[in-house]
Amino acid sequence: MKKLLTIIPALLVSFSMLGQAWSTLNPKNSCTERHECATAAFGDRLYLLGGRGMKPVEVYDPNSNTWEKKSMAPLEMHHFQAVPYGDKIYVIGAFTGGYPHETPVSHVYIYEPSSDKWTKGHEIPENRRRGSAGVVVHQDKFYIVGGIEDGHWADNRDYLDEYDPKTGKWTTLPDMPRVRDHFQAVVVDGKLYAVGGRKSFAKEGYGFELTYGEVDVYDFKDNKWETLSEDQNLPTQRAGNSTVNYKKGFIVVGGESSNQVPAHNEVEYFEHGKGWSMLNRLERGRHGMQVVPIAGKYYVAAGCGDRGGSPELTSIEVMK
Repeated sequence: MKKLLTIIPALLVSFSMLGQAWSTLNPKNSCTERHECATAAFGDRLYLLGGRGMKPVEVYDPNSNTWEKKSMAPLEMHHFQAVPYGDKIYVIGAFTGGYPHETPVSHVYIYEPSSDKWTKGHEIPENRRRGSAGVVVHQDKFYIVGGIEDGHWADNRDYLDEYDPKTGKWTTLPDMPRVRDHFQAVVVDGKLYAVGGRKSFAKEGYGFELTYGEVDVYDFKDNKWETLSEDQNLPTQRAGNSTVNYKKGFIVVGGESSNQVPAHNEVEYFEHGKGWSMLNRLERGRHGMQVVPIAGKYYVAAGCGDRGGSPELTSIEVMK
């Protein structure tokens, strides 16, 4: 027992030195409550975009610990993964409208932080439009994966598309091994990972139940998909999660599922060749949000505190 009491403090010191704990910030003001929103890191600031209903862009400055309200979005847009590219932030694969028949947004929308202006970009081909899709950028091209056409109702998709922001060209690539929505994608070492999410299927009475553990991986070089072995399944199945690069792999943060009413607070880390490990937990479980890195720290703001649509949150947390 004496030896154990000696070891425990040492372990606690080791964990604290890692700095891998979330803490809730106390800004001088708060952002607008919202969920099914997205966040992008631009410069040294966090940009909060979209969410159900008409929402303004809001910017968090870690240096002054304040939120600033910017221009209103040109239309209601939600259920998307925001991607910064160049000097702009792109919204592709979003929904507009209400549950359960949300409508895919017909065009790419672009926000320019320097001018605080929105631009309506290229039209998305009608037969490839969907919302709640994963979106990444790789070698100056965007990749849109999965999603669902008819809101939460039906018409889930296993699509993978390449979009060239310079020309507006859309290229159809090999389909993912399964339909998947309510997730975020990430690129690590030349491979796209689709992890978390579910098959939303309100038409047949399924809301939160049809989550996925399988991890699907697309190799850009070989132009092929593979599904990782079962022992590398996501440990905590959930949808509405955020996925972001972390160290040599990525983390899956938060989410919602049929297993519990409160939103998930788990933060699980994946590294190729080593598999999954529990990194830590959010102080407040949440879904329908996006985690972003700024200057070596990770931030998450807003989202929803329980599965479904309420309560919408205004809090912001940081992991150093």
